[in-house]
Amino acid sequence: MPWQLTGNHWLSLPCIHPADGSLYALGVLHRGARAALEFAGSADFLEGRGTPLLRPTISINGTARELASLELAWERSLGWIPTFTCSVDGLVVRGTLFAPHGRDADLAGAVYAIAIENRSETPAKLAIALEGVLGHRQLRVRSPRAADDAHRVIEGDEQVVVLEGTAQPGFAALAIAADGDASVETHGGGSPRFTIRRELEIAGSAKGSVAFFIAAGPERDGAEATVASMRRRGWSDLLTVTRDALQRMEQTVGHDGIDRLINRNLLFAYFYAAGRALDDAHFYLVRSRAPWNGHGITVRDWEALSWTLPAIQLADPSLARELLLRASELHGYAPGLGVHYLDGTLFEPGFSLEGLASFALATDRYIRETNDDQIVDEPVIAETLYASWDDLAERRDLHVPLYKTEVTLSGEPAAHPFTLHGNAVVAQALEIFRRTLDEETARKVEDPDAVRAALKRHFAVGSGGKASFASSIDLAGHQATADDPYASAYWLPMYDAIERQDSVYRRTVKGVGAEPHLLAQQCARLMGPDAAGLLQWLRRAPLDNGLAAETVDVEGRAVTNGGDASLAGLLAWCVWYAVHALGARP
Repeated sequence: MPWQLTGNHWLSLPCIHPADGSLYALGVLHRGARAALEFAGSADFLEGRGTPLLRPTISINGTARELASLELAWERSLGWIPTFTCSVDGLVVRGTLFAPHGRDADLAGAVYAIAIENRSETPAKLAIALEGVLGHRQLRVRSPRAADDAHRVIEGDEQVVVLEGTAQPGFAALAIAADGDASVETHGGGSPRFTIRRELEIAGSAKGSVAFFIAAGPERDGAEATVASMRRRGWSDLLTVTRDALQRMEQTVGHDGIDRLINRNLLFAYFYAAGRALDDAHFYLVRSRAPWNGHGITVRDWEALSWTLPAIQLADPSLARELLLRASELHGYAPGLGVHYLDGTLFEPGFSLEGLASFALATDRYIRETNDDQIVDEPVIAETLYASWDDLAERRDLHVPLYKTEVTLSGEPAAHPFTLHGNAVVAQALEIFRRTLDEETARKVEDPDAVRAALKRHFAVGSGGKASFASSIDLAGHQATADDPYASAYWLPMYDAIERQDSVYRRTVKGVGAEPHLLAQQCARLMGPDAAGLLQWLRRAPLDNGLAAETVDVEGRAVTNGGDASLAGLLAWCVWYAVHALGARP
């Protein structure tokens, strides 16, 4: 389903149907449940089947007109706000669904605004409604599990409709209201229904609008309070603030097609790989809030700090700082230990060198790009860096300055304990430890150049003019030569492990298969000699409706795990870096 999607850090709106603008699902994060909570009209919402959660309807002079029959033309304002336009009976109808964002619009809510322009000379009487069904609620970490209490829809005060479960205490509730006087209908049952309808008359050659506010809260009263606040602000003001905030985050490389690719994936990573939990308002890093992505609301340290954070730092350095502190607080007690739930609880054990080193690399990148070196004075950052160094020192081989890992970045057991990418990352982390740890501790830190020299010596296989780098070794004569798609040899120059023009490096990456399969490896290829060709391919690649997917076919079409928000961050940053830093041009 080619869904339209949008959202903010509180609400994800991933399933907006392109045929009629219906919203099939809405999601929030919940720290206490360690999961995403999703409201939908039907359990089959991902396939676009069943009744939607919310559907806009329009009646003109007493005659209902189905939006699905009007050929909606969609556009994404600023790459993130889906808007449709259609014409009917001399009227131009423009619908906009957005989640407020910005310093003064940080709300757990969304707005469905419908603007009407009457281009005829005859007045038009309109009834515009938002109708819906609460037929399904689920919790999702990776796989969904349906809520086991009944659904409830009731009419609250001030013509507000409340959607919730019957269990007490519940995890979340939604409140929906119009921007003016409206008629409200609710109907009970196993899948309770509701309608909020506003009527207005628009004179000839005049304009009018109706908006519906959708708010989430940990319980009914909080949701109603948020929807009341949104009503007071007004939808137009919220939209203006949101557009201004999105515009400040826009990136450009001077090529329209590449700009669209960067900004769409950057904003997707910004809102779907990081979110605020409804029950504590704190930020959390996750792999993806898109309900069709199999990695769900879990994340590895490397994905959070080396895929998501660089893209967010491009758009919003202050949020990047907050997220770096948050990741250190939640995950820094055992860096690189495995996959985590959103609250830092261990989901799947499996130590990786890259995950351990990612905290040092992320801190250093933040300092270099913002000149905010005071971040190392934050206790949680200092504690995490010292913990990273202590854990790393235990992974060193007794005789050779190389370090062991347990799993690769894919989570699979490493073919051999010493990996090329992992040790290249470690060498850069050691450099950072020498600069940031106290003088006495820094003297004990391994010389990073010794690691790089050992890497060149022990990972080189072949001889003479045919030498290339193995992807992993065991220091006993065994090696694996196939490139690791998640930890590709293409990345080596990024960690100062080898020169980009080095003959062994170029021979190694030349041997990497060119047929696309894993998008992470395609991102790595942007760091290599064929960056321009990759930009051309990416510019044409359909991906997952323009968003990153874990696996793709030869044409760049999503195969599995579309809607990968962390990977979208990596894609956006790599394309930006390839153009700005490496001078690649499509």
